Amino acid sequence: MQVQKIFNKSVERVVLSSLIFQPELIEDFIAEVYEDDFYLPFHQILYKTLVSLYNSKRVISEDFIKETLENQGRFNEEEFLIIFMEPPVAKIEFYIKELKSKSTKRKLLNLAKEIESGIFVQDMESADLLNFAESEIFKIGQDNTGGGFQNTEEILDVTKAYIDKMSSRENKDLTGVTTGFDGLDKMTTGFNEGDLIILAARPAMGKTALALNFVNSSLKKGNGVAFFSLEMPVEQLMLRLLSLESHIPLQNLRTGDLENENWQKLHNTIQEYQNYKLFIDDHGGININTLKSKLRKLKKKNPQVSLAVIDYLQIMGSVSSSKDRQSEVSEISRGLKLLARELKMPIIALSQLNRSLESRNDKRPMLSDIRESGAIEQDADIILFVYRDDIYRIKEEKEKEKKARSQGEKYVSQEVEKPEELAEIIIGKQRNGPTGVVKLTFIKNLTKFVDVETFNSHQNYGQESETQIHGIADNFQMDNSYI
Repeated sequence: MQVQKIFNKSVERVVLSSLIFQPELIEDFIAEVYEDDFYLPFHQILYKTLVSLYNSKRVISEDFIKETLENQGRFNEEEFLIIFMEPPVAKIEFYIKELKSKSTKRKLLNLAKEIESGIFVQDMESADLLNFAESEIFKIGQDNTGGGFQNTEEILDVTKAYIDKMSSRENKDLTGVTTGFDGLDKMTTGFNEGDLIILAARPAMGKTALALNFVNSSLKKGNGVAFFSLEMPVEQLMLRLLSLESHIPLQNLRTGDLENENWQKLHNTIQEYQNYKLFIDDHGGININTLKSKLRKLKKKNPQVSLAVIDYLQIMGSVSSSKDRQSEVSEISRGLKLLARELKMPIIALSQLNRSLESRNDKRPMLSDIRESGAIEQDADIILFVYRDDIYRIKEEKEKEKKARSQGEKYVSQEVEKPEELAEIIIGKQRNGPTGVVKLTFIKNLTKFVDVETFNSHQNYGQESETQIHGIADNFQMDNSYI
């Protein structure tokens, strides 16, 4: 081994000598330099002693240092004299940088040995090994960039710069990635860096559809998006995105039944999407470690990726072999939250709700309805519920009609299925903002959500409701399994 590649005795001696004779410098580097940044054991002990003396406000002198080390039985007189005779330097930044560089190389070398052990001795799974390696490299990188407390002046400078940045924005309601809906943006200020957003609903309410609306809006703003689909194949997702953007009914795209006008609209939408940075992974067997690894790599290669979506949380695998699913989901939600903070981007995770809410008179979801809700509720920054009352009203009418038929009676339904329905987006939790309800219009055959005001006032939506939506309503049963 070429020891000089990972260790420089002279640099370590200069740093220690400079700190001994200029102890005021310790404060400048105490949060950046660690004991294990020194290679020789005595150098590590000496640095630890210097920090200890400084923190206890004791005088740092040859006698005090020698006394402290002798009391510990760790004094090395020969090496100490060499360090003590080393000329100190006033500006030690270069030597600190070199010290950290050598330290980083040693940590990487040790990591390489652990990886080798993981392969040949422990026989770890490759996905687990990759996640371990990436996580450890991230930690090494964090250690190498320094850290520690910031003082009031530094905090205020950063905060003022943030306020100035926010003040220069055109949209004052938006600080993060847009949801695509004015009302929701005003309530949440968008999806912000490091946020874990849980989007939950009962089956057929439209949680995947709403997530894809978020994706489409983000793409149109120039953001890259990563979508992990654990249940739906990539072509089904793409059909939905093309439908909601082109305003061509989803069923027509699925069957290829398109008029000439719609072929042109489809062509234009496809051309538009070719300019977007959308990445979809539809491998169903993904676990939290594999997801972390894939998203880290994607983000590093494509820094413009600013939003990730997981559909959905409860069918994701965990790493632990626990038979307690609640513990596994807790591991997954905590992993997603930490990953969002690490990559400085919002992550949206879709979630199922417990069936028990179906027995309530008011079926609007609550936080306790989330499956394995404890950890999810704790880790999430925002929890959104999708609720469409028309689904329950129509279901009740069908049950009444079925019961009447079984008794030989005629029943006239009081509810008629509409091509568009009112949807409530319930903000059940928001760590940094208000809770409440935002109302949207859901256009069924496009699987598209729009602001209520936009739907009521937009001429195009009005025309499509008449010509496209109502035109196929009699012959088209919405396939709720894909909502």
